[in-house]
Amino acid sequence: MKTGIMKVAAALAATVAVGVVSAQARDLTVVSWGGNYQDAQREIYFKPFSDKAGAPVLDVTWDGGYGVIAAKMATPPADWDVVQVETEELELGCADGMYEPVDWSALGGEDKFLDAAVNECGVGAIVWTTGLSYDADKLTTAPTSWNDFWDTTKFPGKRGLRRGPKYALEFALMADGVPVEEVYDVLGTPEGVDRAFAKLDEIKSEIVWWEAGAQPIQLLASGEVVMTTAYNGRLAGINKAEGKNFQIVWPGSIYAIDSWVVLKDSPNKEAAFEFIQFASLPENQAKLPEFIAYGLTNKEAGEMLAPEVAAELPTAPANLEEAIALDGDFWVDNIEALNERFNAWLAQ
Repeated sequence: MKTGIMKVAAALAATVAVGVVSAQARDLTVVSWGGNYQDAQREIYFKPFSDKAGAPVLDVTWDGGYGVIAAKMATPPADWDVVQVETEELELGCADGMYEPVDWSALGGEDKFLDAAVNECGVGAIVWTTGLSYDADKLTTAPTSWNDFWDTTKFPGKRGLRRGPKYALEFALMADGVPVEEVYDVLGTPEGVDRAFAKLDEIKSEIVWWEAGAQPIQLLASGEVVMTTAYNGRLAGINKAEGKNFQIVWPGSIYAIDSWVVLKDSPNKEAAFEFIQFASLPENQAKLPEFIAYGLTNKEAGEMLAPEVAAELPTAPANLEEAIALDGDFWVDNIEALNERFNAWLAQ
């Protein structure tokens, strides 16, 4: 009997050992936002790091959402290692213990980065902007504000908005006359939320909702929408790659920082942080604007850019005028309730 038990135990131990080896042998998996942005990352981060490390890097795309992270971590270890996340995903995951802590000394110290790029659980990767965009080859009169976005008489046609309350509510309040510096003060009240949804009601039938960053570019290119919210880097990227004339309206735009995180108990933890360190080096970050116009989080990287390149980025002083920073604290506190209300409103 003892012999049988010992055989079973040995078999189980062998199975567990094989599982551990398999987990450890899994390729480093890096998750980002797809499109021409991830194409750029592949050229300047993923492939060079793979060559340097002498090991494969598997890159995967996602469309965001803290629920995706939570589902991945429900049965650890997750099959992702490094993920680029938005502000509220960073804050929520850090609070819930989903991410490995960052050793900032290995990255040269916190003072090497923009203040907003430094977090105990994440390393800022890019500064990006969401704003009103349009095809300047198709519109003889250019829109200049969110009021124009809502003006379906002057600018007839469908509008594209990112599906969800974040950004849509802020833009709705600006369209309703709220000054940029007061948007979150107003949105932080029940009356302000009601006001934003009432403004969205005005164009609800004209909205085409998008989720992935490449979609608004496709909507503009196909002519399905006359204007749309879009990420500035995607616009600049398609203009350069395909000779488009897609423009962004900087006043009233919202800028934010995306961060690299390492999922808790990653079997590739060491390689994951080595990748983040590699992607954060100033000489590597400084290559990104050649491909896509996102702002850089490493201060030295920003100093390496030619003035004409820096002028296209969200971090250019002229582009920051009348733009606002995404209030991550507001969305961490309110995303669940406002998602619920938004989905109910959308279903009406």
